[in-house]
Amino acid sequence: MNINIENLSFYYGETEILRDISYTVPQGRFVGIIGPNGSGKTTLVKLLSRLLTPTTGRILLGDRPLADFTQNSLARMIAVVHQETGTEYQFTVEEVVLMGRMPYLRRFQSESSADYEIVNRSLAITGCTELRRRKITELSGGEKQRVMIARALAQQPQILLLDEPTSHLDIGYQQEILELVKNLTTEGITVVAVLHDLNLAAYFCHELLLLHEGRIKACGQAAAVLTTEKIEEVYGIRVLVTPHPVFGTPQVSLLPGTRERGALRKTRHVHIIAGGGSGGELMRDLVQAGYYVTAGVLNIGDSDWEAARALGLPVISEAPFSGVSEERHRDNLKIMNNSRAVVLAEIPLGHGNLLNLQAALTAAKEGKKVFILEENPRRERDFTGGRGTELLGQIREAAVICRDKAELYRKLAMIEGLAGTNAVFKESGR
Repeated sequence: MNINIENLSFYYGETEILRDISYTVPQGRFVGIIGPNGSGKTTLVKLLSRLLTPTTGRILLGDRPLADFTQNSLARMIAVVHQETGTEYQFTVEEVVLMGRMPYLRRFQSESSADYEIVNRSLAITGCTELRRRKITELSGGEKQRVMIARALAQQPQILLLDEPTSHLDIGYQQEILELVKNLTTEGITVVAVLHDLNLAAYFCHELLLLHEGRIKACGQAAAVLTTEKIEEVYGIRVLVTPHPVFGTPQVSLLPGTRERGALRKTRHVHIIAGGGSGGELMRDLVQAGYYVTAGVLNIGDSDWEAARALGLPVISEAPFSGVSEERHRDNLKIMNNSRAVVLAEIPLGHGNLLNLQAALTAAKEGKKVFILEENPRRERDFTGGRGTELLGQIREAAVICRDKAELYRKLAMIEGLAGTNAVFKESGR
């Protein structure tokens, strides 16, 4: 049965919570409601379950207004799993799940064998059969959540509403609960759930409804809803959205908030020589701390190149799988010349990037502050027959060696012209 939301608005007193919401949840679909705190997600679920009454607009189950259902008939149509389980009483799991049969019982009527069969099936579907004799107060958070879903299933609903079903659960229970819920849709049950984790929502939900300030910002499949632009506008953060490596669903990764670093460019410029995944974390941390960061020379497609581009950093780029050319080397020296310090990450030493080592050596000979990060000094990383190690040795004579990133950050913060980041690194625990 479809859920049809038509021009729905809701006010608490004079405070607007939702405005002009129109959306159709198709039967047998798993729809995730997402959005920042205060966007109206839980209020929408309460309106769908008729715990609240719309100020304007209406909700229909199929073609029938929600307001026309009796309380008992509605309980046979819709089951709700709230954030709080309310399990402080010493009921057994079986007794809790049996409560789901109440809409089908007349006053003082006892449960029948058919009711117990439904309870047994609900316990089996949710993996709770072995828990049936245990007290609900003895269970873990994930087990309690499964029991609450079993109770909802015992109502034999056509629609299941969940408000943050994975809150306070570890990643294993989160996966278990959402897989269980999604499997219910194969039996024709329509599921609507409030979710905070955007990656879980993208992975499990058929459709997403993104709320912002009480209005629908976007709706539809995850790829159309979870874009960098929409997430930045709604949540106020910078993210990188990439396809899941196996299934292609959107994956959201946080990026530092770099929108206000332009004023620091002339005095807090650090150039990073990286490659092969050695520099992504450095770039992120330094950008987060307020440095103006450049990078090079990096091959297009290299993970450090991807990191630099995602962070919006100026980067000297070379063609994929190519050695550093003389032209890119000169570009690297030019951008490096404007920096206050150079950081040489723990890069693999190959014939293709010897000019990057030469650039660091040039910077050191010209009196620029050069830092070498060596967190794994015994690791074999020279693939040049010794030429790379020879160049690195020459750089070491004039550079500052840092055994970990914390040491590097402290020493960077002590350089005149780069001062002012000490507090940032202290606050982050470095």
